[in-house]
Amino acid sequence: MEVRNLNLEHLSKTELAELIQQNQSAPDARLLDQARAKKEHYYGKRIFVRGLIEFTNYCKNNCYYCGIRAGNTAAHRYRLAKEEVLGCCETGWQLGFRTFVLQGGEDVYFTDAILADMVYSIKERYPDCAVTLSVGERSRESYRLLKEAGADRYLLRHETADDAHYQALHPASMSLAHRKECLYALKELGYQVGAGFMVGSPHQTPETLAEDLLFLKELQPQMVGIGPFIPHKDTPFHAEPQGTLGLTLTMLAMTRLLLPQVLLPATTALGTIAPDGRELGFSAGANVVMPNLSPISVRADYTLYDNKICLGDEAAEGLQSLRQRIEAAGLEMDLSRGDCVGFEK
Repeated sequence: MEVRNLNLEHLSKTELAELIQQNQSAPDARLLDQARAKKEHYYGKRIFVRGLIEFTNYCKNNCYYCGIRAGNTAAHRYRLAKEEVLGCCETGWQLGFRTFVLQGGEDVYFTDAILADMVYSIKERYPDCAVTLSVGERSRESYRLLKEAGADRYLLRHETADDAHYQALHPASMSLAHRKECLYALKELGYQVGAGFMVGSPHQTPETLAEDLLFLKELQPQMVGIGPFIPHKDTPFHAEPQGTLGLTLTMLAMTRLLLPQVLLPATTALGTIAPDGRELGFSAGANVVMPNLSPISVRADYTLYDNKICLGDEAAEGLQSLRQRIEAAGLEMDLSRGDCVGFEK
């Protein structure tokens, strides 16, 4: 398929799969150029920086790819108290962060009341900041209460939009239909919503990836998290090959072309599989990074996959170094809230 002046919006699933297949080992330079141009049209050279707080690694789910799955008895579990989370926010706020991302497993300890109180306390103390939640599937009523407490955004990766593939990655207690239901509920409630998927997960094909793009086109999320699948030693997928850099960059670029105004992170996983992974992500249309604000004492315990980078640049303490890396790539670091262009509250 001709890569020049691609209009992904009108491509069929077969055509998208063909384009993915053609760019499987590495993205065509023209694909990258077009993705970068789209990003710069809406966001200029800005790379938005969010402070990530991984506040619990307890999870009731048993996803086959994830290191904090309920069945992993080797995981060292922790929860942060509200005051600890507020301490992380204070550190971040002093550094200039104006978005905090609270991420955790589906931990039943964090009831609506406890979580809403935490969100409310953050917004009360830092009214100029955005709060993003990434705590999995909850009821519509739960999402409504959290929105009322002040949550602005919600990240919930769909992981795959192909039903059979979803079942191959998750136990029978989980379903793609319910995941989609959650995403649509979040949109209706007025959140800025993030979906996303792993690249290179077991049983994935160009066709399932094409299905992911079609689902994103339908959902129209404000954010999309895309990173390579990286196996974790204590999961059923421990011996599976990891996702490749080339295909991850291709999917980032295609997502940028399909959703020009989207906020697209260069993920930690991308920085884990290649030393310059994040910079390459920027060159494929990514415009967000999420350094870690979690207490250093717990960072090693939040391991969704093996060999995660969690020291140095990736951590918030390396903010100056991160700024230098962003500027060396000809881009500029932006610590503002960085809302999605065109999002109507």
